[in-house]
Amino acid sequence: MGRAERLPAMGTAAGWRRPAQARSPVTVRAGLLPWVPLWMALGVGGWFALPFEPGQIAYVLAAGVVAAGLAFWFALPWLVASGRIGWAWGDQLRLLALALLLAALGFGFCGLRSWMVAAPVLDFRYYGPVEGRVVEIDRSARDRFRLTLDQVVLDDVTSDRVPQRVRISLFDDGPLPVPGQRVMLSAHLGPPNGPAEPGGFDFRRMAWFESLGAIGYARTPVLTVEPPRPGGALALHRLRMRLAQGMRDSIGGQAGAVAAALMTGDRSGIDERTNDIMRASNLYHIVSISGLHMSMLAGFVYAGLRLLGVGLQAMGVWLGGGLHKWAAAGALLAAAVYLWLSGGGVATERSFVMVAVMLLAILADRRAVSLRTVAVAAVVILARTPEGLTTPGFQMSFAATVALILSQGPWSSVAPRLPVWLRPVAMLLLSSLVASLATSPLAAAHFGRMTQYGLLANLLVVPVVGILVMPGGVIAALLAPLGLAQPALWCMGLGVKWMLLVAGWIASLGGAVTLVRLPPPAVVPLLGLGACLLLLAPALAAQGLAPRRPWRRLSGAALLLVALLLWSTNHRPLLLISAEGDAIAMMTAAGRVPSKPKGGAFAVAEWLEGDADAADQQAAAARPLWQGAAGARSAYLALPGGDLAVHHLTGKRAAALAPPLCRGGALLISDADLGAVLGRRPDCTLLDMRRLRASGAVAVRASGSGYVLITTRAQAGARAWTAPPRRKGD
Repeated sequence: MGRAERLPAMGTAAGWRRPAQARSPVTVRAGLLPWVPLWMALGVGGWFALPFEPGQIAYVLAAGVVAAGLAFWFALPWLVASGRIGWAWGDQLRLLALALLLAALGFGFCGLRSWMVAAPVLDFRYYGPVEGRVVEIDRSARDRFRLTLDQVVLDDVTSDRVPQRVRISLFDDGPLPVPGQRVMLSAHLGPPNGPAEPGGFDFRRMAWFESLGAIGYARTPVLTVEPPRPGGALALHRLRMRLAQGMRDSIGGQAGAVAAALMTGDRSGIDERTNDIMRASNLYHIVSISGLHMSMLAGFVYAGLRLLGVGLQAMGVWLGGGLHKWAAAGALLAAAVYLWLSGGGVATERSFVMVAVMLLAILADRRAVSLRTVAVAAVVILARTPEGLTTPGFQMSFAATVALILSQGPWSSVAPRLPVWLRPVAMLLLSSLVASLATSPLAAAHFGRMTQYGLLANLLVVPVVGILVMPGGVIAALLAPLGLAQPALWCMGLGVKWMLLVAGWIASLGGAVTLVRLPPPAVVPLLGLGACLLLLAPALAAQGLAPRRPWRRLSGAALLLVALLLWSTNHRPLLLISAEGDAIAMMTAAGRVPSKPKGGAFAVAEWLEGDADAADQQAAAARPLWQGAAGARSAYLALPGGDLAVHHLTGKRAAALAPPLCRGGALLISDADLGAVLGRRPDCTLLDMRRLRASGAVAVRASGSGYVLITTRAQAGARAWTAPPRRKGD
């Protein structure tokens, strides 16, 4: 075919080729659009992977790449038409220009987002009066109520160092304030905690993007400084809290607390024991406001409005054509109300965007459920909140959605062969199996556990949620102004009680949960990139933008294999040291052994979970290894070049006990400042309070004939959220 015959194809929707026919595979029909969020995600991931904070030069370069990409995108068709560049090279260069442009945009969106949320982070330990306005009330993992405050005032702290938001756990069981109320209490505050070990989950990064500059606790009662002001956004929040309390009172018990969480996003009434059994049964995703709830609610409203329209038309009421569009508009409005009712968190906004794009596709006469709609939703989320890419919710929800869409083709070919009565059961089984397979590796990587009977639990619970719980919530909301919501809430409560019953039964089964070792940080990105290449590579060839070469899909499979090999061959650190110096734990043949049965409980629990060790701290500390009194524990770490003496000193006597132990190259760890006692050049490797405050948690690994210290500071780099704490007044 000559050049003149091929030129008209360059103006097609794909940019270069006419889209494939409707009967082609779903990835081919989607064209290049699913690649757009992937290329953006590469830029976002690159920004987060940097060991330093990008400066102005980096963003100027990113803007230059965007400009150059746009120029190439529009100039290459003319260069190809004039014969200056061959057709095949033009295809490849235009695709490369688009990829670089989108990656640079993702990089720039991260910088813009970080600049928008930037707020002071408390960089010292503070104790004293704290005053602020209540903006959120929730419950911690230790079943303590927590207050999130803004408009914060701290005693004797200048305004430029006061965080925009603080979160305080309450140890006092007094009455709780309401959102919008200005309160005062005495609290211990500090900067958000870093990872429990190098490469672990970094809470500081999540707190940075929430403008959360300090966390702490209070043992004093909460005093009211000013009652909530009428009107404003927090007035709606108070209404939401009243609705949640009303549902808890009407339904009662933990069923009422879970029902309130499903409809309003308020999980403050759910006990941690309930959360545990929901996690063990793989039903915790139902407790959180997710795409499942959004889709169920929107689907119920959409179906209900269509049936209502058909009924009215059957009665002779002419409503005009396009009932499905009116139903889609009503479902979109209901989803928006649900977004407001649930509190509008990041996960809820992500779910709303996905559902809204699908409903808008119906209004635009496009396919509602396709890779294109999912890609548009991903692009919107990455542009608005690029940090979502690093969260389990983003990764798992999109993995499950894409997997379900790809399973439509096989299902449509098998479904006609099944009996009509069997199809709903088979579809539910297939969808639950596909979603579980797609999300299980990510759940194991992020949470260190796999639920063996999660498929069974979802088969027993999800239909009930769709039939009783979500419709009951919608009907209750519609009837509440008339005072007739109780029957609908009763039906909703039945569904939630069934869910809790199934969750408790599944969690009690032997082997319900299998613990998995923490993977290296590179595993999750490799899994995501490998899966995308494996699934999307055929679209390039179908659009004529790349030759049909199997290596593209094989490269995706290779990345998946590399990720699994890295995960399976990853060796946990020989010794882990907490950032406070109050806990250390050594790996032995019997498992990791903490130096003490108490102290540093959060860090030790994270270490044991990362080891896939089901023991708690007290049981792990009972394993034979450490010797000495409670404040002076000693052990020997086996290394290729010989045993290393490790000493852990805590408490007031640490300074007196340190000098005789700091000799012969021993490793000395303490939660006290020992620099003044041991001098500038001690005869041991010293990790005391001052050094650990700068380095963060430390891991010890074997290296050649010795060992190497890996610090959180070196692993995380110098980013906006990684500044080490210091003393007040430094």
